[in-house]
Amino acid sequence: MPRAVDGTRRKDHRKKIMKRAKGFWGRRHTNYKVAKDAITMAMNYSYTGRKDRKGDFRTLWIARINAACRPEGITYSRLIQGMSKAGIGINRKALSNMAIEDPTAFVAVVSQAKAALGA
Repeated sequence: MPRAVDGTRRKDHRKKIMKRAKGFWGRRHTNYKVAKDAITMAMNYSYTGRKDRKGDFRTLWIARINAACRPEGITYSRLIQGMSKAGIGINRKALSNMAIEDPTAFVAVVSQAKAALGA
């Protein structure tokens, strides 16, 4: 009985790796040994990237809020402090959206925060 050298399990596994490596540069998309390492690193980067995205968005929201509240004569940190004292529980994403789409409502929130700080 002949010995099976290259079964479908191995072929299927290699095919899966090579399919994932489509679009990679150089030998990374044609050579299995190189593609395997490239895919491993790509998956690691994509995993950490999904975690980093949350912090990146938070940084963006804070920058937008800070830029919007500076003309009102208050800094971001003082605004957040005033909001917590006034009992306003709006998250940073909503506050950033408000600063862009509804500036009058944002100014109202800033004035409430300022009043809470002054009291």
